Amino acid sequence: MKKLRLMPFVFLLLTLPFMAAAENDTTYTETNVVLHTASGDIAGTLTIPANAPAKLPVALIIAGSGPTDRNGDNPMMKNESLMKLAYGLAAKNIASLRFDKRGIGESKAAMKAEADLRFEDYINDARSWIEWLKKDQRFSKVFVAGHSEGSLIGMIAAHNTAHGFVSIAGAGRSADKILKEQLAAQPAMVKDSSYPIIDSLALGKTVTSVPKMLFALFRPSVQPYMISWFHYDPQTEIKKLTIPVLICQGTNDLQVKEEDANLLAKSNTNAQLLLIKNMNHIFRIVEGDRKDNLATYITPTLPISEELVNAISAFVSKH
Repeated sequence: MKKLRLMPFVFLLLTLPFMAAAENDTTYTETNVVLHTASGDIAGTLTIPANAPAKLPVALIIAGSGPTDRNGDNPMMKNESLMKLAYGLAAKNIASLRFDKRGIGESKAAMKAEADLRFEDYINDARSWIEWLKKDQRFSKVFVAGHSEGSLIGMIAAHNTAHGFVSIAGAGRSADKILKEQLAAQPAMVKDSSYPIIDSLALGKTVTSVPKMLFALFRPSVQPYMISWFHYDPQTEIKKLTIPVLICQGTNDLQVKEEDANLLAKSNTNAQLLLIKNMNHIFRIVEGDRKDNLATYITPTLPISEELVNAISAFVSKH
């Protein structure tokens, strides 16, 4: 596999910290951090438990696909899933760093032209954060916790860099296969037109003639990114990890299946697999129907799964 090149000229700017109270009254300190890269600034939040020991573990939390920010929110839905995960870990004396991906939130200026963006850009950004955390003398070990698409980004970035990896609702198949599955319910005309395009991109070949009805999905400017994304198979990437691995998956997830978690676990037989009953994609416990499940995506006041926080905390403490 082609060796990934880290972005040059990377350094961090710290701003003044502030104190806050977590939901369980545990205090923590949050510091705004900015990763300066050659193509723009990437903003993040470093959360450290108050009264923390001189050395403590830290987790790099990586958000999923789309316009998802460091807290797990997007312009259409606010659920604060990743922020609540950070606070839950702080209550267990685990620090964390979560960040807005390039092009999202306070990292908008770091977005490249669409035609120049590659999946490797996200991987390199995560690696840069990992390397900085490793240099911070406050942290004993660096773990990576990737959610959804962030799982794939995280498992690649964590290879030979981090002390442990946690996949939360991570896909077990490459993006081209998942995209085909998502299009399977569409009319035959859509499938017959889109599947050959996906197959071509999976082979690394762009497509010049795209039907008008599919242009938004397969426009020429986004095809190079899709090629770079389709290149990575989570089963192959997780197999490369020799560090401790924890795979967490909810049984009431509308977006990622239990099958995906099982595929990841089969690919790395040393990994620990945890299926959390009734947990959905954004870490909430839902016992109702699809409508109840979707309602949690816009209800930030709901707590996240205690089992998830406890499992990650136990995994970090063990390793």
